[in-house]
Parts: sequence; C-alpha cells; structure tokens
Amino acid sequence: MERGSRESFTRMGTLGIEEECFVVDADGRPTSGTDELVYEHDPPEILEGRLDHELFKFVIETQTPLIADPGDARDSLLEIRRALVEHAENYGYRIAAAGLHPLAKWQELEHAEKSRYRSQLDRIQYPQHRNTTAGVHVHVGVDDADKAVWIANELRWYVPIMLALSANSPYWNGFDTGLQSARAKIFEALPNTGMPTHFEDFEAFDRFERLMLETESINDRGELWYDVRPHTAHGTVELRTPDGQADPDIVLAFVEYAHALVETLAEEYEDGASGHRHRRELLDENKWRAIRHGQDASFIDRDLDGTVDLGELVDRECERLGIDGIRDVYERESGADRQRRLLEEEGPDALCESLILQTQ
Repeated sequence: MERGSRESFTRMGTLGIEEECFVVDADGRPTSGTDELVYEHDPPEILEGRLDHELFKFVIETQTPLIADPGDARDSLLEIRRALVEHAENYGYRIAAAGLHPLAKWQELEHAEKSRYRSQLDRIQYPQHRNTTAGVHVHVGVDDADKAVWIANELRWYVPIMLALSANSPYWNGFDTGLQSARAKIFEALPNTGMPTHFEDFEAFDRFERLMLETESINDRGELWYDVRPHTAHGTVELRTPDGQADPDIVLAFVEYAHALVETLAEEYEDGASGHRHRRELLDENKWRAIRHGQDASFIDRDLDGTVDLGELVDRECERLGIDGIRDVYERESGADRQRRLLEEEGPDALCESLILQTQ
C-alpha cells in the first residue's frame, strides 16, 4: 500500500505544477498517442520521470520539477510545455488543453492498458469508462502536517472561486452541456472526489487514508481524488480544482493565487486562528454555482451572510493577498464562453486550434 507520513511535511512555500493535456492529430482532434510518447520513445531529459498518461490514451500528464522559488514558476512551466510539444511533434502529434476536449467521444477512444487503470475500470465501471477529463493540479509545500490539514480545510471555501475562473469545458461527448465546467461534474461521478469534509488534524486524516487502503476502498493513496488534499507523500497541500488551460498565463494566475492562499493561511494557523467549520453541503452549493455559471457565479459568502459575486470576490482577494493574476483572468473572456463563440462563429476547426498548448 502506498502511504505517506507526517515526516513528509518539511518545506514551506515550494511549488509543483501538474498539467493534464490532450494528444491530438494535425487537425487538433483527439487521438491515441500516449503509448508512443510515454513508453515507446524516450522523452527529453527534463521530462524523464515527469511524463505519464491518464486513463485514456489521448490524455497525457506532465509535472514540473520542485520549484523552490515561486518567481521561477513561469520558466519551469514553459520549459516543461516546450519539451512536451517538441516531443509530440517529433512523432506526428500535437498537444491541446481544456477541461474536456469538445470533440472527444469516450465510446470511440482507447483506454490505457496500465494495470492501475484497468483495475479502476473494473472496480468503478461506467463513471470511469467515460472519464475524459483533464485538469491542473497545484502543489504548495507546507512544513508541518497538522498545519497542512488545517490549511486544506480552509481552502475548501476557495475551491469554487478557482473553478469558476478556470471553467473551460462546456462540451462533453459532442454536445453542449449548458455548464461552464462539465469536467468538474463528470469527474465528481467517481468515488472519493469533490469537496472533502473537515479533518480535525493530521492524525484524523491519516486514519482515514489508512482505513481507505486497508478496506480496499482505494488501491493507493493517489485515488483520494478530492478537490483539495494534504499530499502525504510530497508534503504539500494539493489544489486539484482548475480545468486544463492552453494559455500558461491562466495556469500561472492560479499558481500565484494558490501560493498566496497557502502562505497567508499558514500565518493564520501559526497565529492561532480557529478556522471555519463549513458544512460540506454549503461548499458543494458554491461549487455547483461555479460549475453552472462560471464567471457569472455568485457565492454564499465565507461568513454565511448572504451572497457575493465572483467579480467582487476577485477584487477582494487581489487586494487582500497582493496579487493580480486572477483579476486578469476574470477580465478576459472565459474559456467556456470562448469555446462556444468559436464553434458558433468559425466552426470546429477554429475551436480545436484554439486549444493547442501555448509555450510562451
């Protein structure tokens, strides 16, 4: 059984970025390519040990090296993206990114043959068979296990903000879902996903993780697919909220926001703040609003006193944390709106081209 430990939490403020992307053909359509790119050919040196695939043979994942200085996040992310794009082009593929590829039809696409995924398909059945999702995961290092669990508890209220800003998956299986982030809803059909409950401390989380493994509810700790979690192997808090993005500036805005949140919450923890004990049902309501309305969402406020629009929240957060990336994201056309506009005005070719991964 894969297990982490309290001793993993040793570094504060480090970063790691994981991106799930799509392998596509010359016309930007999904195609099976991960066998060639992951197994049959050696990747560029920087991708060694940092390149893998997901459930479908058209979904590929990269990981940045450990980023000790947040100021290096852009260079690290772009270096990984360039290496992936070059590697794919060498074998006749391109790389695209969104929460869901709008033209992907899961019944027509191949599942990976890796034993881990075959086991999941057998155990979970239909919800996993159709799981063509792709997201962005941001790891922020925390230097104390109990602090990490406290921060993860607090971050739950911020998950819908990040999801609403990232919403980039209106289409699934060839039709318009009417949602802004269909990825989030499709993924929630799997077990051990969505908004986690409150954990009292690291011991409580560790007991839960151990019980899930011992009862064979999960095959490894990585199958705790919640929107935010303490990562007991990496010693981080991991935010798994945003839809995939072609534009690196959007990803980096979420990285900036996640890092600022974790650092600020760490200070609150050290100052003895009591934290919030929000009911999961209320947090689920806010997440639903993000899924359905994206940038037009309003949320139940953190103090449970009425509602607040996303735009007001973004202004509040930027001023409070001294950041500006998420304001830039909010002020531009959302990913979901852009996809719908391009399909209506210019057709599927333009839509597919708009999703090609950007490297600068």
